[in-house]
Amino acid sequence: MLDQTQRQAILTLRDRGLGTRAIARALSIARNTVRDVLAHGVATPPPLERVEALEAKRDEILAAHAACKGNLVRVHEELIAHHGVTASYPALTAFCRKHGIGHAPPKPKGSYEEVLTPGLEMQHDTSPHDVVIGGQRRRVQTAALVLAYSRRLYFQFYPRFTRFECKVFLDEGVAYHDGACQRCMIDNTHVVVLHGTGRAMVPVPEMEAFGRRLGFEFVAHAVGHADRKARVEGPFNYIERNFLAGRTFTDFADANRAARAWCDTVNAKFRRALSTSANARYAVEHAQLRRLPAWRPEIYQLHQRVVDLEGYIHIDSHTYSVPYQLIGKPVEVREAKDTVRVFRGPREVAVHDRVVSTTRGQRRTLPAHRPPRGQGAAPSQALPEERELAAAGPPFTDYAAALKQRGGLRWPAALRRLAQLRRDYPAVQLTAAIRTAAHYGLYDLDRLERMILKQVATDFFVLPVDRAAPPVTLDDRAAVEMPDEG
Repeated sequence: MLDQTQRQAILTLRDRGLGTRAIARALSIARNTVRDVLAHGVATPPPLERVEALEAKRDEILAAHAACKGNLVRVHEELIAHHGVTASYPALTAFCRKHGIGHAPPKPKGSYEEVLTPGLEMQHDTSPHDVVIGGQRRRVQTAALVLAYSRRLYFQFYPRFTRFECKVFLDEGVAYHDGACQRCMIDNTHVVVLHGTGRAMVPVPEMEAFGRRLGFEFVAHAVGHADRKARVEGPFNYIERNFLAGRTFTDFADANRAARAWCDTVNAKFRRALSTSANARYAVEHAQLRRLPAWRPEIYQLHQRVVDLEGYIHIDSHTYSVPYQLIGKPVEVREAKDTVRVFRGPREVAVHDRVVSTTRGQRRTLPAHRPPRGQGAAPSQALPEERELAAAGPPFTDYAAALKQRGGLRWPAALRRLAQLRRDYPAVQLTAAIRTAAHYGLYDLDRLERMILKQVATDFFVLPVDRAAPPVTLDDRAAVEMPDEG
């Protein structure tokens, strides 16, 4: 609101012949403000319109609001025309806003009375972020776990977030907080949720058992009520603006070490919303957390693999070396957070640092796993089926070698199939089919088996010809086909 001196200055400059634009520029005042003063024509400020002045017209305003279906422009027109109201439209809207006329009450953003009980609830969620790792900007998943009462934060980065990563993260998260709350609030992610939502949510049995082992149960908010876990939603923006800004990392391990150290710092800082630090409230909450088991088994996912021709196994698009003596052999792989362990029966045959990266196709090779220079796999390590086919001689030897060259990771299965065909079908028809298939470059064992079956069927249904028997005449055939009626 302009004072009387400013209004007088506007009128004076108008009298000197200055236009609205020039007056506004000279006094650093908006042109609309200049026009209002000029329209009023006097330097005395107009009387203030107070919202309280409309209190006497409350009933008329309510009636007009109902009749005009909530259109305040029409309400204002009706009040001026029929009820002698001189208040401005902004004064009317302020009055309606103050008394809630035409304004729905704000939706509650989540009830936290129960959540604020120490040790009752922790909240978990993930969010994608762009992070510079190894000199490249990569899209990664940020997983966070927050104690709802103290707001103590823990987060880590992952190239992806499956049930395996979820279990690894939550195990580390409750270890960081040195205990678990009674329940863990999540959204309706398929990583944990089998079906349902809200109170009707049913977790995946694997994840439910995992939570119970650590002392908590999973609960999910209803669809459309994501604000129910606002304690964990808020930190993601804070991580984006304060932790990631200007930071680069060599790898995921470096990023996660920095994230943990940053959590230590942030949790110790004074927070205006709490009037203290998260760690200070955590000192109260810690006594209410459920103690973790004395022993927590290593979290790993199990894979069954066959060692390929080069002596490697493939896990999540990455390859790990295995002793060359196990080429073609089935092995069991335990993929943990930091290691990949390979077992042949009960014996551990290889251990690698696990590749954690968004870049596909990385290879881990241990020199001890490679054969001596100039020497491949020992002949004694060949598959039994391979030795069986080699003993059969050509064309089996050549056809088996071609299958190995073309079969990729599945050549052992192809050799086993070929050996089984040799046992199941006659040698003559099998040999003929293999020669034909090799001639035309066909190495599809399903097609090879159909060729064998066709040859067997052809040979089986060919009747032998008795060259000593006289030829059968038409009359002879008629006598055979038409029985004697007498």
